[in-house]
Amino acid sequence: GSTSMSSRIDGAAAAAAMDRIYRHQRHFYDLTRRWYLLGRDHLIEALAPPPGGAVLELGCGTARNLIAAARRYPEAHFFGLDVSAEMLATAARNVRRAGLEHHVTLAEGDATAFDARRLFGRERFERVFFSYSLSMIPPWREALAHAIAATAPGGRLHVVDFGQLEELPAWFRRLLYAWLARFEVHPRADLAERVRELAQAAAGGFHNRRLYRGYAAYAEATLPFRRG
Repeated sequence: GSTSMSSRIDGAAAAAAMDRIYRHQRHFYDLTRRWYLLGRDHLIEALAPPPGGAVLELGCGTARNLIAAARRYPEAHFFGLDVSAEMLATAARNVRRAGLEHHVTLAEGDATAFDARRLFGRERFERVFFSYSLSMIPPWREALAHAIAATAPGGRLHVVDFGQLEELPAWFRRLLYAWLARFEVHPRADLAERVRELAQAAAGGFHNRRLYRGYAAYAEATLPFRRG
């Protein structure tokens, strides 16, 4: 119907926008982001998937996180979704270079409307995570809702992204946010609250913390083994 057509158009527009932004940046993306995407390694340590478990990253970019996590948890299976074909091309090369092509599966898709069964051959994942991608997804609340729906009973949803910089100077916050806006990156003030609401709606648990004086925000939802 018109809603699904609108969704497809919005997804195509998002993919085109991300391709424009990252067509050249993808070649030095990880080198530059290493210094300001703080908290990614904290999230990877917190994943701790069960042996044989499936881990899905939404907005996987160049696969930096997937590669680090696959090395950290060799008995788990990893899946990455991104809306940008340009980023996925770099991600695929990085995965091959790391010798992890049999442990990491990549697919192109919209985080707000992906069909996990069609793309990956499974509907649920023991761990689902976003790492600095929700600040780049305009309908980010829909992406979160879709992510928790793809999380297996007893599984966890993990999110790390830019925080509100509560303990850092106001001038730094203004400069950082203005710079991020140039790349269509918009930190979400109510990110942790939205994850908490989704956890409560599923009768699950919730945990969050500020990292690096509020530079990064980390939130985690744990689903019950039986969904009501």
